[in-house]
Amino acid sequence: MFARSLAPCRGPDYAQSSGQLVGEDLRHLLTGLKTLSAARDARDHAVMSRSDDSLTASAAERAHLLDRHSQYLIATAARAPSVHNSQPWRFQIGPRAIELWSDPQRKLRHDAIGREMLISCGAALFGLRLAVRSLGYQPVVDLLPDRSQLRLMARVSIGAEAPMNRLERRMLAAVPHRHTHRGAFAGEPLPAGLLAGLQNDALLEGATLALVGEGLGYARLARIAAAAARRGDLDPRARAEIRRWTRSAVSTARDGIPAAAFVAGPPGQLEHGRLPQRDFDLRRGLARLPAGGSPPAATAVLLTVGDRRADWLRAGQALQRLLLHAAAEWVFASLYSQPLENAVTRALIRHQLALPGNPQMLMQFGAAASAASTARRPPGEVTDVAKPADLAD
Repeated sequence: MFARSLAPCRGPDYAQSSGQLVGEDLRHLLTGLKTLSAARDARDHAVMSRSDDSLTASAAERAHLLDRHSQYLIATAARAPSVHNSQPWRFQIGPRAIELWSDPQRKLRHDAIGREMLISCGAALFGLRLAVRSLGYQPVVDLLPDRSQLRLMARVSIGAEAPMNRLERRMLAAVPHRHTHRGAFAGEPLPAGLLAGLQNDALLEGATLALVGEGLGYARLARIAAAAARRGDLDPRARAEIRRWTRSAVSTARDGIPAAAFVAGPPGQLEHGRLPQRDFDLRRGLARLPAGGSPPAATAVLLTVGDRRADWLRAGQALQRLLLHAAAEWVFASLYSQPLENAVTRALIRHQLALPGNPQMLMQFGAAASAASTARRPPGEVTDVAKPADLAD
């Protein structure tokens, strides 16, 4: 049912290859959600009054929807996870579509080819799709629509009318509290069938979620991740990048990782059943998140068959899709990108674990009491209004 409602987007080469909510973040999300009931009532009345069978919004209706709900759509999309909470995206609003653009100025220095930046943008793209669904329409997505515009990730417009299903509504409700979890897990078992559901989420977006069982596979992954963490701790460029994107407890920044969202401790220290986390504290005494707790309930690797720009965008969409599904069950994930930043280490993980694709993200899942979600820049800071020459046909 879910696959039929929120259909995955298609793009080039598809056959070859998911601190806290404050201020404008909360206001735009809540305002958008409160207006949806009234909008649905008006739309349902209009549908009942039509004399034709068309369920596709007219050009005027699409323009009105995008104009009326643009701040809500972008605020929902911008709740996506991004490496170091760098939020490397911009949105351009036109009368017929919202365009998602990457923002290379926010790309991490070690991300030379932009893989992590595009995964982050892909996660925002899924959020935008889900927000369009919440208006009662199917999103129409054109992935990488203009090869001459390398920063243009996708163009999203309004398609046919279709009501949200139950899982979509639960995922939308999970948007405000979904967060990357670096603290303690509760030690409770995962809800029955959840992992299979998350694997299905990945498949629907053209990716694969490979589970890593206890034993030799996990031991190999943990050793590789620990070695990557030790190298990162000694790399002055990596340390400078962490300082650039971490925030003290008194910071008012709306990007980066706040002190309440990371723990202190040497990155090479292995907790039972938990992959070593990146050392965001760097012995500065900033961290405010308690460590310890029970080990995660499951370890997984997000894969794609291909390893090009479209594949990275699909990986990001799969990532946000499955993270929101998990968060709807109050299950959260620790994300590990550090071991995949080095091409040799990334290839080693694929070989040692005999993975059937290119690893794009490592993650561990567990039940947890929700931590405060990190802040996001308000829609006005990430939005451009399309100029007449830029408008989509």
